[in-house]
Formats: sequence, structure tokens, C-alpha cells
Amino acid sequence: MNGAGQDYPVSRGADRGSEPVTGDDSRHRLTVVSGPSGVGKSSVVGELRKLEPEIYFSVSVTTRQARPGEIDGAHYHFVDRAEFDAMVADGRLLEWAEFAGNRYGTPREPVEKALAEGRPAVLEIELQGARQVRAAMPEARLVMLMPPSWDELVGRLTGRGTENEAAVQARLAEAERELAAAGEFDHRLVNADVREAAEHLLNLITDQSAEDSEPHE
Repeated sequence: MNGAGQDYPVSRGADRGSEPVTGDDSRHRLTVVSGPSGVGKSSVVGELRKLEPEIYFSVSVTTRQARPGEIDGAHYHFVDRAEFDAMVADGRLLEWAEFAGNRYGTPREPVEKALAEGRPAVLEIELQGARQVRAAMPEARLVMLMPPSWDELVGRLTGRGTENEAAVQARLAEAERELAAAGEFDHRLVNADVREAAEHLLNLITDQSAEDSEPHE
């Protein structure tokens, strides 16, 4: 990998006037899971759900249309652009971003409610969203999910065979920029095996002993 850390190419959410929120107990704070496309974030978080269903997993709000099989409130909260804008203006989102013409964000109230009830909360988002959450909730734990190696990530992204060469190269460039920002995160966790990565993540969330995993360069 090379190149200095650069911003992920999405529009950032504007600053909000509400006060930052925090969790008093480190076991009851928000854990943000981020990482480049192809690293397996959804797979690891999905396995984490099986290991500890009592964790609160945030459901994002989006302006995009629901796809076949998607359930409102389970996969996403689907809203129109006017409602999304109102949520931004009212400070009801911890973070938000616009990608490919659609907006995505994290509702603030359900996260705060879960933490107040003593439940750890997990949020799976991209780099810019993670930065916004750190600003809004300084005590949040940020975890960067890393590939076993750069070559492994390249293989995952190029092996899909569903995109043209330009799209693949754009994804690789984005992945390189995101991995360059790994130093901003509290923990770096290598996803060589989904089950092991999920168990390691659970250890971090529950404050059990877990070594910080480094990527192979």
C-alpha cells in the first residue's frame, strides 16, 4: 500500500448543534466497525449477532428505495429526502453521508437509548461516518477491520467479476485511502477468519483481553 490518508469520496454530514453523548461504562459504549469494501464487515457483524444477540445493532436510515426482500425497520429505515433533511437539521443523526445520489445516516436516539439501558451498541459504517461519530460521541470505540494482506483484498475485489475495470480500480483506490487512515482507530482487527474476527470483536466490546491485530503489509 502507498499514499497518504485521504478522505473517502462521499459528502460529509454537516456539524450539528447538539451536545456530544457518551457512555459511562466502557462496556456500554458504542463500537464503530469500519473498513474498506471487500474486507467482510457485514459478515463479521452478522457473526457477532449470532454470538451476542443482546448487543444493539444500529439500523441506518436512507433515502434510497427499498430493494426486493428488504424490510423497513429491519434492513434500513426508508425515508424521503425531506424527512432525512429534517433529521439532519434537528440533530437526530449521529452521522450521515451521501453516496451515489442517496443519503445514509445513523439515528441518534436508539443508540443513546440502548447505552442508557446498559447495552453495548454496534454500528457498521464507512470511514467518514466513523469520523463524524468520533466527533459526536468521543468515547465511542472505533475498530478498523483489515484484510489479511493487500493482495488478498485485491483478489476479493477483482474476483467478483461484476464490475468493469474502471469501477474495480475506483474501489481499490478507495480501499487504499481507507486503510491509510487505520491509525485513527482504537483497534485494528484482521479478518482472516470470520468467526475468529467476530469473537475477537466481541472480546473488545466486552473488555475481555484481546491483542490489537495488525495488517500484513
